[in-house]
Amino acid sequence: METLEKKSYQVDSRGYYGNFGGAFIPEMLYPNVEELRENYLSIIAEPSFQKEYNDLLRNYVGRPTPLYRANRLSEKYKTNIFLKREDLCHTGAHKVNNTIGQILMAKRLGKQRVVAETGAGQHGVATATVCALMNIECIVYMGELDIERQAPNVARMKMLGAEVRPATCGSRTLKDATNEAMRHWINNPVDTHYIIGSVVGPHPYPDMVARFQSIISEEMRWQLKEQTGKETPDYVVACVGGGSNAAGAFYHFLDDEDVKLVAVEAAGKGINSGHSAATTALGKPGVLHGSRTILMQTEDGQVVEPFSISAGLDYPGIGPQHAYLYDSGRGIFMSATDEESVQAAFELTRYEGIIPALESAHALAILSQLGATENENVIVNLSGRGDKDMATYMKYIV
Repeated sequence: METLEKKSYQVDSRGYYGNFGGAFIPEMLYPNVEELRENYLSIIAEPSFQKEYNDLLRNYVGRPTPLYRANRLSEKYKTNIFLKREDLCHTGAHKVNNTIGQILMAKRLGKQRVVAETGAGQHGVATATVCALMNIECIVYMGELDIERQAPNVARMKMLGAEVRPATCGSRTLKDATNEAMRHWINNPVDTHYIIGSVVGPHPYPDMVARFQSIISEEMRWQLKEQTGKETPDYVVACVGGGSNAAGAFYHFLDDEDVKLVAVEAAGKGINSGHSAATTALGKPGVLHGSRTILMQTEDGQVVEPFSISAGLDYPGIGPQHAYLYDSGRGIFMSATDEESVQAAFELTRYEGIIPALESAHALAILSQLGATENENVIVNLSGRGDKDMATYMKYIV
């Protein structure tokens, strides 16, 4: 581990966070990625882009999302627990913050088609939504297994006019959907924009997606100040698969070293069960989907199949910024099992009347382990709502 010293946790000019990041891509993709790298910062900074983006966030997505003090939960855990209600975004999750930004980017780059990957289906729905809004062709790759367990989101994507293509190789989950989406992009490099749903992939994607999701922590600061008089919480807690909701929740607190940034991975059936997606506990540095990061792999570098009850956390790696937060010691990485996460989902539902996504339930599952005191403020990023997971939850209702 590196020692904690004053350093930047943002991407550098080469596309790296410490030793993680970069762009490890096939030659055929180089023009696409380079076009994006050369233009994304100037496009985002354009007043016309900012105006359109912020207008859509406010009037279409429904931002700002509330920062809600969960009184009964706070009483149980004897600390002040606030929920950042990303589940109240249009489409039911934080994913739309990023797809709105990227569809506006694609338009300005003159692209006629969008391709995306999805695990739990929330990113696929958010992509299909903005493509319908902007009248752009949409193809979403989704693992065959995830298509089966996330049927409501598949139906929504199809209703929105997207073509949903199954990924039938490997574990038939998010990793494989990402592989297929990248293959499609390689074969259609000129007219297609790839909307990556998380802070993964080659530079500039991890930075670009984090910037679009940073609205989450931007709102947290002023909302917490309104309610408590303090801009900075003691803890920010978020689930991590690839890590886009966590990247957004952490973004404006990275340099506030007194704020503990807690990332919660999916332990599946147990970290050492052979059925897990707890990347930092099981992984080591390597290259996955175009960037150097930490990933679960065999001795000879083959990717280990991840496992989680939650389709959105079923990923064998983490974004390069998260890898750096782990490696530098700035981030605290924990994990929750399937069983712990389901119990946390039921607890939130029964205590506060909010049904969370299985992904978000992982963040809630570690509240008893935090050690937060009664005077401290804990913000949990409630990244999505639980409609899509009802079939799973129903199995636990006797």
